[in-house]
Amino acid sequence: MSKPYEIHRFPNGLTLALAPMPEMASVSVGLWVAVGGRHESATLNGASHFIEHMLFKGTRRRSARDISQAVEGVGGYLNAFTSEEHTCFYAKARHDRFAEVFDVLADMFLNSTFDPGEMEKERAVIKEELAMYNDQPHHRVEELLNAIQWPDHPLGRPLTGTEETIASLTREELLAYRRERHVAPAVLVAVAGRLRPRECRRAAARLAARVRTGALPESLPVQPVRREPVVRLDRRPAEQTQLALGVRTCSRHDDRRYALRLLNVILGENMSSRLFQELREDTGLAYNVASSLSFFEDAGDLVVAAGLEAGNLLQALRLTVAEFRRLKAKRPAAAELQRARDYVIGQIDLSLENTEHQMMWLGEQLTGYGRTFSPAAVKRRLVRVTGAEVQAAACDFFRPERLSLALVGPVRSRTGLKELLARV
Repeated sequence: MSKPYEIHRFPNGLTLALAPMPEMASVSVGLWVAVGGRHESATLNGASHFIEHMLFKGTRRRSARDISQAVEGVGGYLNAFTSEEHTCFYAKARHDRFAEVFDVLADMFLNSTFDPGEMEKERAVIKEELAMYNDQPHHRVEELLNAIQWPDHPLGRPLTGTEETIASLTREELLAYRRERHVAPAVLVAVAGRLRPRECRRAAARLAARVRTGALPESLPVQPVRREPVVRLDRRPAEQTQLALGVRTCSRHDDRRYALRLLNVILGENMSSRLFQELREDTGLAYNVASSLSFFEDAGDLVVAAGLEAGNLLQALRLTVAEFRRLKAKRPAAAELQRARDYVIGQIDLSLENTEHQMMWLGEQLTGYGRTFSPAAVKRRLVRVTGAEVQAAACDFFRPERLSLALVGPVRSRTGLKELLARV
Protein backbone atom coordinates (compact mmCIF):
# COMPACT_ATOMS: atom_id res chain seq x y z
CA MET A 1 0.00 0.00 0.00
CA SER A 2 1.24 3.44 -0.86
CA LYS A 3 -0.84 5.25 1.81
CA PRO A 4 -1.99 4.41 5.34
CA TYR A 5 -5.52 3.27 6.00
CA GLU A 6 -8.11 6.03 6.13
CA ILE A 7 -10.84 5.65 8.73
CA HIS A 8 -13.92 7.87 8.91
CA ARG A 9 -16.75 7.52 11.44
CA PHE A 10 -20.09 9.14 10.71
CA PRO A 11 -22.14 10.79 13.48
CA ASN A 12 -24.53 7.82 13.79
CA GLY A 13 -21.63 5.38 14.30
CA LEU A 14 -21.28 3.83 10.84
CA THR A 15 -17.60 3.47 9.86
CA LEU A 16 -15.83 3.79 6.53
CA ALA A 17 -12.35 2.28 6.07
CA LEU A 18 -10.20 2.77 2.97
CA ALA A 19 -7.07 0.97 1.85
CA PRO A 20 -5.73 2.85 -1.20
CA MET A 21 -3.88 0.61 -3.68
CA PRO A 22 -3.51 2.87 -6.73
CA GLU A 23 -1.35 0.37 -8.60
CA MET A 24 -4.23 -2.14 -8.78
CA ALA A 25 -6.86 -2.48 -11.50
CA SER A 26 -9.60 -3.61 -9.14
CA VAL A 27 -11.55 -2.37 -6.15
CA SER A 28 -13.11 -4.59 -3.45
CA VAL A 29 -16.03 -3.33 -1.39
CA GLY A 30 -17.39 -4.96 1.74
CA LEU A 31 -20.44 -4.14 3.85
CA TRP A 32 -19.74 -5.64 7.28
CA VAL A 33 -22.13 -6.03 10.18
CA ALA A 34 -20.79 -6.96 13.62
CA VAL A 35 -23.52 -9.57 14.05
CA GLY A 36 -23.17 -13.32 13.63
CA GLY A 37 -24.14 -16.70 14.94
CA ARG A 38 -23.15 -16.04 18.53
CA HIS A 39 -25.67 -13.17 18.80
CA GLU A 40 -28.61 -15.54 18.20
CA SER A 41 -30.85 -17.18 20.77
CA ALA A 42 -31.50 -20.91 20.50
CA THR A 43 -34.85 -20.35 18.76
CA LEU A 44 -33.27 -17.89 16.29
CA ASN A 45 -30.32 -20.15 15.48
CA GLY A 46 -29.47 -19.62 11.80
CA ALA A 47 -31.16 -16.20 11.53
CA SER A 48 -28.00 -14.31 10.49
CA HIS A 49 -27.26 -16.86 7.77
CA PHE A 50 -30.89 -16.85 6.58
CA ILE A 51 -30.79 -13.03 6.37
CA GLU A 52 -27.55 -13.25 4.40
CA HIS A 53 -29.34 -15.43 1.83
CA MET A 54 -32.40 -13.20 1.67
CA LEU A 55 -30.42 -10.07 0.83
CA PHE A 56 -29.64 -11.68 -2.53
CA LYS A 57 -33.27 -12.48 -3.31
CA GLY A 58 -34.53 -9.11 -4.47
CA THR A 59 -35.06 -5.46 -3.55
CA ARG A 60 -37.64 -2.86 -4.47
CA ARG A 61 -35.48 -1.99 -7.50
CA ARG A 62 -33.88 -5.29 -8.48
CA SER A 63 -34.83 -8.94 -8.79
CA ALA A 64 -32.40 -11.65 -7.68
CA ARG A 65 -31.25 -11.97 -11.29
CA ASP A 66 -30.83 -8.20 -11.62
CA ILE A 67 -28.61 -8.17 -8.52
CA SER A 68 -26.19 -10.77 -9.87
CA GLN A 69 -26.23 -9.38 -13.42
CA ALA A 70 -25.51 -5.83 -12.20
CA VAL A 71 -22.15 -6.98 -10.82
CA GLU A 72 -21.27 -9.93 -13.04
CA GLY A 73 -22.33 -7.93 -16.09
CA VAL A 74 -19.42 -5.54 -15.53
CA GLY A 75 -16.90 -8.34 -14.99
CA GLY A 76 -17.11 -8.43 -11.19
CA TYR A 77 -18.36 -10.89 -8.63
CA LEU A 78 -20.58 -10.73 -5.59
CA ASN A 79 -20.60 -12.90 -2.47
CA ALA A 80 -21.28 -12.99 1.27
CA PHE A 81 -20.51 -15.02 4.37
CA THR A 82 -21.73 -15.38 7.93
CA SER A 83 -19.34 -16.10 10.79
CA GLU A 84 -19.69 -16.36 14.54
CA GLU A 85 -19.31 -12.63 15.15
CA HIS A 86 -19.95 -10.84 11.87
CA THR A 87 -21.60 -10.96 8.46
CA CYS A 88 -20.08 -9.57 5.29
CA PHE A 89 -21.56 -8.76 1.87
CA TYR A 90 -18.88 -7.93 -0.67
CA ALA A 91 -18.11 -7.37 -4.32
CA LYS A 92 -15.01 -6.98 -6.45
CA ALA A 93 -14.83 -5.31 -9.86
CA ARG A 94 -12.70 -3.10 -12.04
CA HIS A 95 -11.98 0.16 -10.21
CA ASP A 96 -14.07 2.34 -12.51
CA ARG A 97 -17.14 0.28 -11.60
CA PHE A 98 -17.04 1.21 -7.92
CA ALA A 99 -20.22 3.32 -8.02
CA GLU A 100 -22.20 0.53 -9.66
CA VAL A 101 -21.14 -2.28 -7.32
CA PHE A 102 -21.54 -0.09 -4.23
CA ASP A 103 -25.04 0.83 -5.35
CA VAL A 104 -25.91 -2.87 -5.63
CA LEU A 105 -24.56 -3.66 -2.16
CA ALA A 106 -26.32 -0.66 -0.60
CA ASP A 107 -29.57 -1.57 -2.34
CA MET A 108 -29.37 -5.13 -1.02
CA PHE A 109 -28.58 -3.92 2.47
CA LEU A 110 -31.27 -1.25 2.67
CA ASN A 111 -34.08 -2.36 0.39
CA SER A 112 -34.35 -6.16 0.42
CA THR A 113 -38.03 -7.06 0.39
CA PHE A 114 -37.92 -10.48 2.07
CA ASP A 115 -40.63 -11.58 -0.32
CA PRO A 116 -42.62 -14.40 1.36
CA GLY A 117 -42.48 -16.59 -1.74
CA GLU A 118 -38.74 -16.10 -2.13
CA MET A 119 -38.30 -16.79 1.57
CA GLU A 120 -39.99 -20.17 1.27
CA LYS A 121 -37.80 -21.07 -1.69
CA GLU A 122 -34.69 -20.02 0.21
CA ARG A 123 -35.82 -21.98 3.25
CA ALA A 124 -35.78 -25.08 1.04
CA VAL A 125 -32.35 -24.13 -0.33
CA ILE A 126 -30.92 -23.79 3.20
CA LYS A 127 -32.38 -27.16 4.17
CA GLU A 128 -30.53 -28.64 1.19
CA GLU A 129 -27.38 -26.87 2.38
CA LEU A 130 -27.85 -28.48 5.82
CA ALA A 131 -28.29 -31.90 4.24
CA MET A 132 -25.14 -31.39 2.16
CA TYR A 133 -23.08 -30.51 5.23
CA ASN A 134 -24.48 -33.45 7.19
CA ASP A 135 -23.39 -35.76 4.37
CA GLN A 136 -19.82 -34.43 4.61
CA PRO A 137 -18.11 -36.10 7.59
CA HIS A 138 -15.33 -33.50 7.68
CA HIS A 139 -17.95 -30.76 8.11
CA ARG A 140 -20.08 -32.76 10.52
CA VAL A 141 -17.10 -33.37 12.82
CA GLU A 142 -16.46 -29.60 13.07
CA GLU A 143 -20.05 -28.98 14.15
CA LEU A 144 -19.86 -31.84 16.65
CA LEU A 145 -16.65 -30.40 18.09
CA ASN A 146 -18.20 -26.95 18.45
CA ALA A 147 -21.17 -28.43 20.29
CA ILE A 148 -18.99 -30.07 22.94
CA GLN A 149 -16.36 -27.34 23.09
CA TRP A 150 -18.90 -24.55 23.66
CA PRO A 151 -21.76 -26.38 25.41
CA ASP A 152 -25.07 -24.56 25.89
CA HIS A 153 -23.67 -21.52 24.10
CA PRO A 154 -24.32 -19.95 20.66
CA LEU A 155 -20.73 -20.72 19.58
CA GLY A 156 -21.65 -24.40 19.89
CA ARG A 157 -24.56 -24.15 17.43
CA PRO A 158 -24.28 -24.47 13.63
CA LEU A 159 -24.14 -21.14 11.79
CA THR A 160 -26.64 -22.46 9.27
CA GLY A 161 -29.14 -23.33 12.00
CA THR A 162 -30.90 -26.67 12.27
CA GLU A 163 -33.77 -28.20 10.33
CA GLU A 164 -36.07 -27.29 13.21
CA THR A 165 -35.04 -23.65 13.53
CA ILE A 166 -34.95 -23.04 9.77
CA ALA A 167 -38.42 -24.53 9.47
CA SER A 168 -39.79 -22.32 12.25
CA LEU A 169 -38.15 -18.93 11.52
CA THR A 170 -40.76 -16.45 10.31
CA ARG A 171 -40.44 -13.41 8.08
CA GLU A 172 -41.42 -11.19 11.01
CA GLU A 173 -38.68 -12.69 13.20
CA LEU A 174 -36.00 -12.16 10.55
CA LEU A 175 -37.06 -8.59 9.92
CA ALA A 176 -37.21 -7.80 13.65
CA TYR A 177 -33.79 -9.39 14.22
CA ARG A 178 -32.34 -7.40 11.32
CA ARG A 179 -33.96 -4.15 12.47
CA GLU A 180 -32.62 -4.59 15.99
CA ARG A 181 -29.09 -5.73 15.11
CA HIS A 182 -28.19 -4.09 11.77
CA VAL A 183 -27.66 -0.67 13.33
CA ALA A 184 -25.15 1.99 12.30
CA PRO A 185 -22.55 1.40 15.08
CA ALA A 186 -22.38 -2.24 13.95
CA VAL A 187 -21.91 -1.41 10.25
CA LEU A 188 -18.59 -0.97 8.46
CA VAL A 189 -17.92 -0.12 4.83
CA ALA A 190 -14.45 -1.36 3.85
CA VAL A 191 -12.97 -0.49 0.46
CA ALA A 192 -9.58 -1.55 -0.88
CA GLY A 193 -7.93 -1.05 -4.25
CA ARG A 194 -7.71 1.69 -6.80
CA LEU A 195 -10.19 4.06 -5.23
CA ARG A 196 -11.11 7.74 -5.05
CA PRO A 197 -11.49 8.63 -1.36
CA ARG A 198 -13.95 11.47 -1.95
CA GLU A 199 -16.21 9.24 -4.04
CA CYS A 200 -16.08 6.55 -1.33
CA ARG A 201 -16.91 9.03 1.41
CA ARG A 202 -19.89 10.38 -0.52
CA ALA A 203 -21.23 6.88 -1.18
CA ALA A 204 -20.79 5.83 2.46
CA ALA A 205 -22.43 9.05 3.67
CA ARG A 206 -25.53 8.32 1.58
CA LEU A 207 -25.67 4.84 3.09
CA ALA A 208 -25.10 6.11 6.63
CA ALA A 209 -27.99 8.56 6.30
CA ARG A 210 -30.36 5.62 5.80
CA VAL A 211 -29.09 3.24 8.49
CA ARG A 212 -30.83 3.55 11.83
CA THR A 213 -28.80 4.11 14.96
CA GLY A 214 -28.89 1.90 18.03
CA ALA A 215 -26.78 0.03 20.54
CA LEU A 216 -24.11 -2.44 19.48
CA PRO A 217 -25.43 -6.00 19.70
CA GLU A 218 -24.40 -7.91 22.82
CA SER A 219 -23.59 -11.60 23.06
CA LEU A 220 -23.58 -14.25 25.78
CA PRO A 221 -20.16 -14.59 27.48
CA VAL A 222 -18.31 -17.88 27.05
CA GLN A 223 -18.48 -20.24 30.00
CA PRO A 224 -15.35 -21.26 31.92
CA VAL A 225 -13.41 -24.35 30.87
CA ARG A 226 -14.39 -27.73 32.26
CA ARG A 227 -12.46 -29.91 34.68
CA GLU A 228 -11.76 -32.79 32.28
CA PRO A 229 -11.61 -33.56 28.55
CA VAL A 230 -14.78 -34.48 26.65
CA VAL A 231 -15.19 -37.04 23.83
CA ARG A 232 -18.17 -37.34 21.48
CA LEU A 233 -18.75 -39.92 18.71
CA ASP A 234 -21.05 -39.86 15.69
CA ARG A 235 -20.98 -43.46 14.47
CA ARG A 236 -21.74 -43.86 10.77
CA PRO A 237 -20.54 -46.13 7.96
CA ALA A 238 -17.67 -44.55 6.06
CA GLU A 239 -14.25 -45.37 4.67
CA GLN A 240 -12.52 -42.94 7.04
CA THR A 241 -12.87 -41.62 10.54
CA GLN A 242 -12.84 -37.84 10.74
CA LEU A 243 -11.11 -36.49 13.84
CA ALA A 244 -11.31 -32.98 15.30
CA LEU A 245 -9.36 -32.31 18.48
CA GLY A 246 -10.08 -28.88 19.93
CA VAL A 247 -8.04 -26.89 22.46
CA ARG A 248 -9.71 -23.89 24.07
CA THR A 249 -7.25 -21.01 24.03
CA CYS A 250 -7.61 -17.23 24.45
CA SER A 251 -9.46 -14.31 22.94
CA ARG A 252 -8.26 -12.16 20.07
CA HIS A 253 -7.42 -9.43 22.60
CA ASP A 254 -4.88 -11.63 24.44
CA ASP A 255 -1.26 -10.91 23.58
CA ARG A 256 -0.54 -14.65 23.63
CA ARG A 257 -2.26 -14.88 20.25
CA TYR A 258 1.03 -14.03 18.54
CA ALA A 259 2.84 -16.94 20.17
CA LEU A 260 -0.12 -19.18 19.32
CA ARG A 261 0.11 -18.11 15.69
CA LEU A 262 3.66 -19.42 15.48
CA LEU A 263 2.90 -22.46 17.62
CA ASN A 264 0.12 -23.43 15.21
CA VAL A 265 2.49 -23.28 12.23
CA ILE A 266 5.02 -25.43 14.07
CA LEU A 267 2.32 -27.90 15.08
CA GLY A 268 0.21 -28.43 11.97
CA GLU A 269 -0.62 -25.49 9.71
CA ASN A 270 1.48 -26.46 6.69
CA MET A 271 3.33 -29.39 5.11
CA SER A 272 6.51 -28.60 7.03
CA SER A 273 4.73 -28.88 10.37
CA ARG A 274 5.39 -31.56 12.95
CA LEU A 275 2.01 -33.28 12.67
CA PHE A 276 2.02 -33.36 8.87
CA GLN A 277 5.51 -34.79 8.81
CA GLU A 278 4.81 -37.38 11.48
CA LEU A 279 1.25 -38.48 10.72
CA ARG A 280 1.51 -38.39 6.95
CA GLU A 281 5.11 -38.44 5.76
CA ASP A 282 6.73 -40.65 8.43
CA THR A 283 3.96 -43.03 9.48
CA GLY A 284 1.36 -42.76 6.71
CA LEU A 285 -1.45 -42.70 9.26
CA ALA A 286 -3.43 -39.91 7.56
CA TYR A 287 -3.79 -38.33 4.16
CA ASN A 288 -5.10 -35.03 5.52
CA VAL A 289 -3.92 -33.55 8.81
CA ALA A 290 -3.82 -29.88 9.75
CA SER A 291 -4.28 -27.49 12.64
CA SER A 292 -6.01 -24.11 12.62
CA LEU A 293 -6.74 -21.18 14.94
CA SER A 294 -9.88 -19.17 15.66
CA PHE A 295 -10.13 -16.15 17.93
CA PHE A 296 -13.33 -14.60 19.28
CA GLU A 297 -14.19 -11.67 21.53
CA ASP A 298 -13.69 -13.60 24.76
CA ALA A 299 -12.36 -17.02 23.73
CA GLY A 300 -10.53 -18.94 21.05
CA ASP A 301 -9.50 -22.39 19.95
CA LEU A 302 -6.87 -24.42 18.17
CA VAL A 303 -8.22 -27.40 16.23
CA VAL A 304 -6.31 -30.41 14.91
CA ALA A 305 -8.28 -32.15 12.14
CA ALA A 306 -7.45 -35.38 10.33
CA GLY A 307 -9.04 -38.10 8.22
CA LEU A 308 -7.80 -41.64 8.80
CA GLU A 309 -8.73 -45.31 9.07
CA ALA A 310 -10.43 -46.20 12.33
CA GLY A 311 -7.63 -48.64 13.10
CA ASN A 312 -5.11 -45.79 13.03
CA LEU A 313 -7.06 -43.54 15.39
CA LEU A 314 -5.36 -44.37 18.69
CA GLN A 315 -1.87 -44.16 17.22
CA ALA A 316 -2.61 -40.81 15.56
CA LEU A 317 -3.98 -39.43 18.82
CA ARG A 318 -0.96 -40.72 20.77
CA LEU A 319 1.39 -38.94 18.37
CA THR A 320 -0.67 -35.73 18.54
CA VAL A 321 -0.72 -35.76 22.33
CA ALA A 322 3.02 -36.45 22.30
CA GLU A 323 3.55 -33.31 20.20
CA PHE A 324 1.49 -31.31 22.67
CA ARG A 325 3.68 -32.57 25.50
CA ARG A 326 6.83 -31.93 23.50
CA LEU A 327 5.84 -28.30 22.92
CA LYS A 328 5.19 -27.93 26.64
CA ALA A 329 8.46 -29.55 27.66
CA LYS A 330 10.87 -27.83 25.29
CA ARG A 331 10.86 -24.55 23.44
CA PRO A 332 11.21 -24.84 19.65
CA ALA A 333 14.69 -24.57 18.19
CA ALA A 334 15.66 -21.18 16.80
CA ALA A 335 15.65 -22.44 13.21
CA GLU A 336 12.18 -24.00 13.52
CA LEU A 337 10.81 -20.84 15.12
CA GLN A 338 12.32 -18.69 12.38
CA ARG A 339 10.79 -20.89 9.67
CA ALA A 340 7.38 -20.50 11.30
CA ARG A 341 7.84 -16.73 11.59
CA ASP A 342 8.96 -16.41 7.96
CA TYR A 343 5.96 -18.48 6.87
CA VAL A 344 3.43 -16.29 8.70
CA ILE A 345 5.01 -13.04 7.55
CA GLY A 346 5.22 -14.34 3.99
CA GLN A 347 1.55 -15.35 4.06
CA ILE A 348 0.58 -11.87 5.27
CA ASP A 349 2.55 -10.20 2.50
CA LEU A 350 1.24 -12.49 -0.23
CA SER A 351 -2.39 -12.16 0.82
CA LEU A 352 -2.30 -8.37 1.07
CA GLU A 353 -1.25 -8.05 -2.57
CA ASN A 354 -4.92 -8.78 -3.27
CA THR A 355 -7.57 -6.05 -2.95
CA GLU A 356 -10.12 -8.50 -1.58
CA HIS A 357 -7.76 -9.65 1.18
CA GLN A 358 -6.93 -6.03 2.04
CA MET A 359 -10.65 -5.37 2.40
CA MET A 360 -10.99 -8.48 4.61
CA TRP A 361 -8.03 -7.35 6.74
CA LEU A 362 -9.76 -4.03 7.39
CA GLY A 363 -13.12 -5.62 8.05
CA GLU A 364 -11.91 -8.26 10.47
CA GLN A 365 -9.82 -5.80 12.46
CA LEU A 366 -12.35 -3.00 12.72
CA THR A 367 -15.28 -5.28 13.57
CA GLY A 368 -13.12 -7.30 15.96
CA TYR A 369 -10.94 -4.65 17.60
CA GLY A 370 -12.52 -1.32 16.73
CA ARG A 371 -9.17 -0.26 15.26
CA THR A 372 -6.66 -1.32 12.63
CA PHE A 373 -3.21 -2.81 13.01
CA SER A 374 -0.88 -2.13 10.13
CA PRO A 375 0.72 -5.19 8.56
CA ALA A 376 4.11 -3.75 9.54
CA ALA A 377 3.07 -3.55 13.22
CA VAL A 378 1.78 -7.13 13.21
CA LYS A 379 5.00 -8.35 11.61
CA ARG A 380 7.11 -6.48 14.15
CA ARG A 381 5.21 -8.17 16.97
CA LEU A 382 5.69 -11.59 15.35
CA VAL A 383 9.42 -10.92 15.09
CA ARG A 384 9.54 -10.37 18.85
CA VAL A 385 7.93 -13.72 19.71
CA THR A 386 10.46 -15.95 21.47
CA GLY A 387 10.70 -19.69 21.81
CA ALA A 388 9.98 -19.26 25.51
CA GLU A 389 6.68 -17.50 24.66
CA VAL A 390 5.68 -20.37 22.38
CA GLN A 391 6.48 -22.89 25.10
CA ALA A 392 4.57 -20.83 27.68
CA ALA A 393 1.51 -20.74 25.42
CA ALA A 394 1.69 -24.52 25.05
CA CYS A 395 1.87 -24.89 28.84
CA ASP A 396 -1.08 -22.52 29.30
CA PHE A 397 -3.42 -24.20 26.82
CA PHE A 398 -2.39 -27.82 26.25
CA ARG A 399 -4.16 -29.03 29.39
CA PRO A 400 -6.65 -31.91 29.73
CA GLU A 401 -9.56 -29.72 30.87
CA ARG A 402 -9.20 -27.59 27.71
CA LEU A 403 -9.48 -30.53 25.29
CA SER A 404 -12.50 -31.74 23.32
CA LEU A 405 -12.45 -34.62 20.85
CA ALA A 406 -15.10 -35.23 18.17
CA LEU A 407 -15.10 -38.28 15.89
CA VAL A 408 -17.32 -39.10 12.92
CA GLY A 409 -17.09 -42.49 11.24
CA PRO A 410 -16.93 -46.23 11.97
CA VAL A 411 -15.51 -45.91 15.49
CA ARG A 412 -17.00 -48.57 17.74
CA SER A 413 -15.91 -47.35 21.14
CA ARG A 414 -14.55 -44.35 22.97
CA THR A 415 -12.69 -46.62 25.40
CA GLY A 416 -9.30 -45.20 26.33
CA LEU A 417 -9.74 -41.94 24.42
CA LYS A 418 -10.48 -39.76 27.40
CA GLU A 419 -7.62 -41.31 29.35
CA LEU A 420 -5.28 -40.64 26.44
CA LEU A 421 -6.24 -36.96 26.36
CA ALA A 422 -5.70 -36.72 30.09
CA ARG A 423 -1.99 -37.43 29.53
CA VAL A 424 -1.38 -34.06 27.87
